[in-house]
Amino acid sequence: MKNLFFYGTLRHVPLLECILDRAADHLDFSAAALPDHAVMAARDGPYPVLVRSDGNAAQGVVVRGLSGTDIARLDYYEGGFDYDLQHLTLADGSVADVYLPAPDVQATQVPWDFEAWEKGWGALSVAAAEEVMDGFAALSRDVIAARFPQIRRRAWSRVLAQDTRNGQDVLHGRIEMVERRRAHTGFFGFDELQLRHETFEGGMSHVLRRSVFVASDGALVLPYDPARDRVLLVEQVRMGPIGRHDPVVWQMEPVAGLMDPGESAAQTAHREAMEEAGLTFHQLEEVGSCYASPGTSTEFFNLFVGLCDLPDTAARIGGLTDEGEDIRTHVMSYDRLLDMAETQRTANAPLLLLTYWLAHHRDRLRAHEAG
Repeated sequence: MKNLFFYGTLRHVPLLECILDRAADHLDFSAAALPDHAVMAARDGPYPVLVRSDGNAAQGVVVRGLSGTDIARLDYYEGGFDYDLQHLTLADGSVADVYLPAPDVQATQVPWDFEAWEKGWGALSVAAAEEVMDGFAALSRDVIAARFPQIRRRAWSRVLAQDTRNGQDVLHGRIEMVERRRAHTGFFGFDELQLRHETFEGGMSHVLRRSVFVASDGALVLPYDPARDRVLLVEQVRMGPIGRHDPVVWQMEPVAGLMDPGESAAQTAHREAMEEAGLTFHQLEEVGSCYASPGTSTEFFNLFVGLCDLPDTAARIGGLTDEGEDIRTHVMSYDRLLDMAETQRTANAPLLLLTYWLAHHRDRLRAHEAG
């Protein structure tokens, strides 16, 4: 059995147990230090980088009792971040294996704070590790590394779900998960479930076999200029109509985007408005939040109306080319938008919700602008 020195996120016991797929009470933990090293914050994420630093000592723990399977699972997880084991000598003269980053991983000059990371990123990291380890023995660590940005987004959605505001006057019953299997991990996930749930009469249902599309939370915002009484919509190719064999695959919709880990819905709305349409909002009106299709998908929408200036020159072609975006924006009067909704010429559910919310609040917004 190998002795491993952990200086970073693997000191978080829930994360370690998730990776090992068993409790850590069989392991021996003892404080240790690695001389002439320091643990610094990474330049491109909230994780640690071990760097040479003469005269300093990186604090951590030595873990003993790890099996060959444990090491294989840790290698799979850490390898996805391009971290690999090396032998190093600790301050007490003993030798331990340490996960070190690839040479091109850049560190800042800021020390990494383990306690702050646990508070801000611990729950997300455990949720992401669950999906990463679903691929153990099935997907290469390079494949997982390529998919990790989306895995982290889905993990952030799980964290946000714990702070739900919905569910008034509904049954808070028992769910018995018989089996949950990740059938696909890509830009989106796909889970196969077998479960039983409490019934309204108090018993338990028979075992149900269901599938769920696993997506990330998103923010959607309808830009509105109350002074000019006009809105902006974006147009782009959409995969849903293509998959349904709809002949109309370029769709009109609000500005929208997936929430990055650690980002609020409002922050996403502001960021996406700049990326897709070059817009800056001076006020966000919160419309609501909802599941897109709760019977089949985890996709969760946060809806806003963003107040901004929309001159004639606001229409443009934009989007992020490195994300494959090709977006055309349209500036139109509120009356034209409402006519599109009333004559059923838009097939975008969030756009319909935002249109009718704006119909209800338009006079208030215009009066506030004028006053």
